[in-house]
Amino acid sequence: MTVEQLDYMTARSRMKAGDVIAFGGKGHLSEIIKLATFSAVSHVGTVLQTQIPDDNSGRFFNLIIESTYIDGCNGVSISRLSDRLDAYVGELWWLPLSDVIRQAKFNQQAFFDFLFDKAQRRIEYDTPQAIKSALDALDRLPLGMHGPTYNHEDFGKFFCSELVAAGLEKAGSVGKVNSAEVTPIDLCRWQIYQDKYYQLKGNTDKQISRFNTLSPAAWDD
Repeated sequence: MTVEQLDYMTARSRMKAGDVIAFGGKGHLSEIIKLATFSAVSHVGTVLQTQIPDDNSGRFFNLIIESTYIDGCNGVSISRLSDRLDAYVGELWWLPLSDVIRQAKFNQQAFFDFLFDKAQRRIEYDTPQAIKSALDALDRLPLGMHGPTYNHEDFGKFFCSELVAAGLEKAGSVGKVNSAEVTPIDLCRWQIYQDKYYQLKGNTDKQISRFNTLSPAAWDD
């Protein structure tokens, strides 16, 4: 698995709905998430769709949907990816879905409908579950019981990777998963992407460890 440096103006026309955008932030909370998950990734979103203005100019822009705290919004929101990239302090990577997943297992309408509904209803960010998802040591107890850090799936609120994982499940790209137990780095390690991913911004020494190596089926419980 390789990473390539790429500028957004080159990448933007190649992005498609369902592609994952991974972030490595520099803020206090971002650093805690990276430390807890032993990774360079602190946040994820996904490309919702590309919109073409009806002005015959051929111009277009990519929309990203994510659950986060941004511009006074607490929870699921949609924004222009170019605006997010320009304002973001830290690393930013583009993870394209594989052709196999996209052609055989990606229902774009189901993906859009599920996620857009959450943005319309302004579903709030789920801080407690975000924290517990990163703390796996006490997830399982003897006799198959779940421990105090285990998250049960609940779509009343969403943290970032839970939202994207649930969207990909609804699209049919992965089987049944407990999206509430998926951390940002977990999502980046799911084996659903092209072999190459792209860094659009930030320190080029930072990489996504074990990218594209794990089956989503490991998160089915």
